[in-house]
Amino acid sequence: MGRLEKRKGLPFLLEAYAKLKGDFPDTRLVVVGGDGGLRSICELYVERNRLEDVVFTGYVPDGAKPSYFKTADIYCAPNTGGESMGIVLLEALAAGAPIVASRIEGFSDVLTDGDEGFLVPPRDSAALAAALKRLLADQALRKRMGQRAVKTAKRYDWEAVAAQISGYYEECVATRSEG
Repeated sequence: MGRLEKRKGLPFLLEAYAKLKGDFPDTRLVVVGGDGGLRSICELYVERNRLEDVVFTGYVPDGAKPSYFKTADIYCAPNTGGESMGIVLLEALAAGAPIVASRIEGFSDVLTDGDEGFLVPPRDSAALAAALKRLLADQALRKRMGQRAVKTAKRYDWEAVAAQISGYYEECVATRSEG
């Protein structure tokens, strides 16, 4: 989900998909996002490696994104870095999607490895494939992680965040008044 640019890590996901497709022939990889310069290279990789069931949607408007998250059995974010916060992970969590994501700053702040999904080293297609295989092979695990995902997303609900911020300001004012 997002622009197909280098830091989003799509080539690593395609390599991982190539490694698992034989074991899970009924899988389909849906790549959602506008071209950030990598789409033609990635499409060429898919063609040369004869990868079946890879769909490039191109740009989708914000209003259509929730339906992609809700219909996904797994959301994968193979990003390589440069993410300030895992907003896209929060969107996937809110939809109840178990996640496989790179262990990078921003994502590690939102996702707990083994709870709502798995965190793997960035730029590691073998680790991505292993985590994806684990989830693909275990529907009960996907369901448990999806349920935890929804609970985690609620901690980032605007009402909860606003209450935390308000409480922090109240604490600062009280501390300042005492001094």
